[in-house]
This record gives sequence, C-alpha cells and structure tokens, in this order.
Amino acid sequence: MAGNSQRRGRRLTPKAGAPKGSGGKNKDSLAGRGKTLPADERPWHKAYSGTEKLPQRTAWKQDKERRAAAEEGRAPKIGQPGSKDTTWGKGGGRGVPTTGGRGTGGRGARPAGRGGPRVAPGRKSNPSKDTPELLVGRNPVLEALRALVPATALYTAQGIDVDDRVNEIIRTAADRGIANLEISRAELDRMTGGVLHQGVGLQVPPFAYEPFEDLVAAALEQAAPLLVALDGVTDPRNLGAVIRSAAAFGAQGVFVPERRAAGITATAWRTSAGAAARVPVAQVTNLTRSLKACQDAGFMVVGLDADGETDLYDLEAAVGPLVVVVGSEGRGLSRLVGETCDLTVSIPMISEVESLNASVAAAVTLAEVARRRAAEG
Repeated sequence: MAGNSQRRGRRLTPKAGAPKGSGGKNKDSLAGRGKTLPADERPWHKAYSGTEKLPQRTAWKQDKERRAAAEEGRAPKIGQPGSKDTTWGKGGGRGVPTTGGRGTGGRGARPAGRGGPRVAPGRKSNPSKDTPELLVGRNPVLEALRALVPATALYTAQGIDVDDRVNEIIRTAADRGIANLEISRAELDRMTGGVLHQGVGLQVPPFAYEPFEDLVAAALEQAAPLLVALDGVTDPRNLGAVIRSAAAFGAQGVFVPERRAAGITATAWRTSAGAAARVPVAQVTNLTRSLKACQDAGFMVVGLDADGETDLYDLEAAVGPLVVVVGSEGRGLSRLVGETCDLTVSIPMISEVESLNASVAAAVTLAEVARRRAAEG
C-alpha cells in the first residue's frame, strides 16, 4: 500500500521554520564586560546624576526632555547631575543633591551622596566587612597610596597600558614595601566582581575598630572628655571628614552603629587624611544603648538638630564631658536617639542657605566646643 509517502508533491522538509536567535552563542562576547551600571551612573543616559563632567550629548538629551515635559505639563524624567558621586577618588567631595528632609544642624543637612555598596569604578560590589577591601581604578588607587592608606597587596593586570599614574602607583607601592602581584585581566575581573578596574587593584585590610568600653574609658582619662557619635551616616566621605574634624578639635574618639551606617573603608580613610590612624573609632550594636552608657559614665549627650532647643553659641555644657551626636544625611537624628539626647542643639545661620553638610555641621560644632574650652582653660 503506497500511502501518502508516495504521493506526488509531498513535503520533504519540516513545516516549522528554523528557530531564530543565536542559541546562546553570543554569550561569550559579553564575557568580562562586568555588570551593567544603573541609568543614573551612565554618562550617556538622560537619567545621569553623576558628579563628573556632563557630556554635551547628555546635556542636550536632558534639555530636550525638559522642554517636552514643560509642553505636556509634567515633571521631566531626567537625572540630577552632581547628586550622585561617580568620581571615586578624583578629588573633592561628592555632589550635593537638593532633596529635602531634616538634617544635622542648621536648617537640615543635605545628603552628600548615597551610601552603601554599588557597582561603580573605585569600589568592589557588596564587600564583606570581615574581608579585605579591594580598591580599584587608577585614580582611587593612586590617591589611596598617596594618603598612606594601609594596604597589603597591589594587583596589576598583565599587559596593562602603562601611563604616568600606573608608573607612580607601582613606584609608590614599592617604596612602601607593598607586594605587586601581576595577574591576568580575567582573574582581576573575577576578583572585582565585574567592576571597571582599569588594570589595577589595591587590597586594603579590614579596619581594626576600638572596643567601645575602651574608647569611653580612655576619653574619661582626659581633662576634657569629648566623643562624637554618628547616627546612621551612610557616606564614607562624611565619616572620614568627621574623623578628621574630631582629630583637629581634640575629640578622643568616634563611634558609629554596625548596621545601616558607613564603616571605615579606604574611601573613609582617604577622606580623613590619615586621621583615622590617630583617632580611635568604635562600632556599636545599639547606638541608643551606647549613648545611655555614656550618660551613666558622666557624659552630657548633645544631638545636632535643625529644630534644636538650644543655640550652639549658648551651649554651656560644652566645657564638660560631652558626646556630640551627628544625624544622618537628610534624615537627621532618629527618633530614639533624639529622645535619648540630654538636649538638642541647632547651628544658627544668617543666610537663606537651606542646610549644611553633616560633616560640616559636625566641624562647626566641634570648633565651637574647642573655642569654649580654650576660653575656660
């Protein structure tokens, strides 16, 4: 029986067409390119909010979106250039966003940039606090070496394009006795988690924090005990700047919460200009409980608040044992910390400037405390 297989004009190929797509063959072309940056960190995207120079094409895109939004009567969907730090060690502080919220001292401290780990040049993504930090990027590594940030190893990629910065990095590391390990670019990609490293990485050991009890005891041995507490400050640059101010105005130590707050990273160390090596820093599990322990030890706890009940220049308690509490960027003091403080202090301001940066507010307060103590002494 012949059947349909013998009929004239029968189909000799499958009815379905060839499957479309590469079947995963193009995946290899993406190897080693790292993770995709968020839109607000891409200089070519209209949502770019970085502190580096705004490309002309991006500025044109943002201006075009502003005009379209104005015609349609809606808010423009663009970034806020200067509000998110993307320089990672190219000098200067972070850009200052204009977001609202109560802050520290003055009329509310402006946030100095977002904190927390992210995938961007100069930082490793999601670093563990118990493992060495790997600082990457030619400018961040060079500035860290110049600032004498403690380091255990320098990693350079094989076949790296050598320029003046790389030469200085290698020479400075050798002068400090830091081992220079040459590894493949693929291995450096793996170590950095896909972060743009520019062929160099500096391994920084975990910071050795001081026990809180030892910090308090050492301060009480001084003639004028003075400590600084940070309530949820998430920007390591702010932390470094506060440590630097603490060293400059005679504070004996700084303590910060373990969670939801910046710790001593290479960035904080670099911003402190080496002061992190001279001022003890402690991490505490519960900031409120630690402040109460300071009160029991004889300290007056003073919190910086935009609506503080006492003017900074009327702070009579400045001459005694004192803990100055600095609130987080934008939000200021948390409710429990504010209720724990013996009193809250505001910084008088005579202009229409809305706020002070958290670290600047801390510096102004510590300078006034030092002035009062010098006058009393």
